[in-house]
Amino acid sequence: QVQLAESGGGSVQTGGSLRLSCAASGRTSSSYAMGWFRQAPGKEREFVAAVSWSGIFTLYADSVKGRFTISRDNAKNTVYLQMNSLKPEDTAVYYCARDRQSRGPLKSATAAYEYWGQGTQVTVSS
Repeated sequence: QVQLAESGGGSVQTGGSLRLSCAASGRTSSSYAMGWFRQAPGKEREFVAAVSWSGIFTLYADSVKGRFTISRDNAKNTVYLQMNSLKPEDTAVYYCARDRQSRGPLKSATAAYEYWGQGTQVTVSS
């Protein structure tokens, strides 16, 4: 089993920044892509960003492109999401997840991810 734990959420004003972390434990492996998703109240969970197992390749939702940066440190089994220029519409619970496929292509579908964290709340006020 793999456990994922997010941290770094909080409340900020419009234009502010936050850095989320996702620490993996258990049967960890650096051979899997990792993703960040978010879910706002009353809405479906949506893709935010993904990073390849190597950390070289990234994929972003159009809504966060240019503002968010995903990265990973395989030595620390940790994935990060740097969020800048935050907007009220970024308010949501943010989840990290691990791809089902080892060394596979980057994916944005929730069904492509097997392990999920409990989430961390991000609130952006205007």
